[in-house]
Amino acid sequence: MPRYLIEQLDSLEGQPCPCGIARRAFCLPDNQVASIHLVDISEEARVHYHKVMTEIYLILEGEGYLELDGQQVPVKPMTTVMIQPGCRHRAVGKMKIINIPIPAFDPKDEWFDD
Repeated sequence: MPRYLIEQLDSLEGQPCPCGIARRAFCLPDNQVASIHLVDISEEARVHYHKVMTEIYLILEGEGYLELDGQQVPVKPMTTVMIQPGCRHRAVGKMKIINIPIPAFDPKDEWFDD
């Protein structure tokens, strides 16, 4: 059995998420380390937070801002942001991003204040 995994992000089926549409790789029951998501940000992105996950965002395309604990932080291609557990966040603007959740993405760790 190989000690590596390969997935083609742009070929994965998109799934709705609080930020838009995410294509999620390495979301497997036996992988708790990290996952990687290709996300198309929607205009309806919702403020949310995680109690366990840290997320690293890499802006690939577009410009806008990240709302981080109520603060608007401008972003453009190649901006990277590490979002720690408990930080209320959302992306605003037409963007495509890479999101790396650590540990691996768990849909039970998405929380909303409203």
